[in-house]
Amino acid sequence: MAEEVRGELTLRVERMAYGPDSVAHRDDGKAVFVSGGVPGDLVRARVDQDGKSLSHAVVTEVLEPSEMRVRPACPLVPVCGGCPWAGLSEGAQLEQKRSSAVDALVRIGHMDPARAESLVAPCESPGERWGYRNKVELAFERHGRRSLIGMHDRSGTGVVKVDSCPLLDARHSKLTKSVAGALSYLSNSHGLDIDRVGIRASRRTREVEIALWTEPGPFPRAQVAKVLQEATRASSVVRVLTKGPKKARRVTGVERLSGAGCWGEQVAGGTMLLSAPSFFQVNTKGAERLVELVMEGLDPDEGDVAMDLYCGAGTFTLPLARRVSWVDAVESYGPAVRDLRRNLERAGLDNVDAVGGDAGREFPDSDADVIVVDPPRAGLAEDVVERLSEQPARAIAYVSCDPATLARDLARFGERGVFSPVRITPVDLFPQTFHVECVTLLSRARG
Repeated sequence: MAEEVRGELTLRVERMAYGPDSVAHRDDGKAVFVSGGVPGDLVRARVDQDGKSLSHAVVTEVLEPSEMRVRPACPLVPVCGGCPWAGLSEGAQLEQKRSSAVDALVRIGHMDPARAESLVAPCESPGERWGYRNKVELAFERHGRRSLIGMHDRSGTGVVKVDSCPLLDARHSKLTKSVAGALSYLSNSHGLDIDRVGIRASRRTREVEIALWTEPGPFPRAQVAKVLQEATRASSVVRVLTKGPKKARRVTGVERLSGAGCWGEQVAGGTMLLSAPSFFQVNTKGAERLVELVMEGLDPDEGDVAMDLYCGAGTFTLPLARRVSWVDAVESYGPAVRDLRRNLERAGLDNVDAVGGDAGREFPDSDADVIVVDPPRAGLAEDVVERLSEQPARAIAYVSCDPATLARDLARFGERGVFSPVRITPVDLFPQTFHVECVTLLSRARG
């Protein structure tokens, strides 16, 4: 349903896209991606992009609210880009995320719809809907001698000032205001130029780290450390040095300005230490549920040899090492490899070969009984799928943050006919957003 009046469209929203927007159609069949809509809404929307095959529009008025629509916990949702699905109820978010996984399997993986439906379990919600994040990032924008520090706006081109972020645990939610205020003062008095700011805060260890991402060059280290310490009582303040184009910068070093120089979190029965550049899931309870699903699916025993590709700082490596005889772990990102080796040493685990390098080039020589792969959003390289398909393993656990590349890779496994998916469990690690993590268990194909 679509009616155009005075340059605006009246639309009935049909579903959520795998992205921040919802989807509707004009009467002529043209698809419209709608910012601010919820499935079932009747809205008036202003078209801001009009292409040949689809348009984009922004809701200006909700004429008839959907039963799925809720009042967001944060008043900045209409302008901030951090919570694009916050107007959607919990049940609807979970169902839409499951549907995203099913749709990707059918549309991209060319899987039979009935099989896709049978494979994908209901989407799990392992923790709180708000206050679940252990990390947020702030954008930094200079205006002459003054600066603006806050969240990216919905368009991704501006910055919204934020006094508190309800996605962070309640005891840490005011950190955004404290950090922004301290950096505004430092920027105005010292002319700081910062790419972005990372805040990590643990409910379990109570550790807080402030990471300033900058280019190399002169920097008022002592003054920055003093002001940020006074404002936040952080356990660690670091400067991450980066070089290169803005969208492809590489880390060249990390400077400890004060405190520990790293951040600690308790997860899956142990404590991990992470340097600022290293990846760790922003939802600690969600990360633990991923570990549980992987371990339940693989059911490793003490005689097994395990393989963990794209292992990061050890989220799956450490639990595996406590259960099996040997783990071959491969990670391409240098800071994460160093963190992994430190975490293994602290845990007293000496049955892991932690190798730095590309998973394809550094693919382990040993034969694995169980395998974990947790690749970045781009998914598995085709040669890695080939090498995995040559393994004698009884099962592979594939942890994916992108349904599209997961579907593509499962189709590639299907072409080789060795491993076949038996269960896909979506896990909502990122409530109020469209992102979803999926744990897929593949077993050896029969026959």
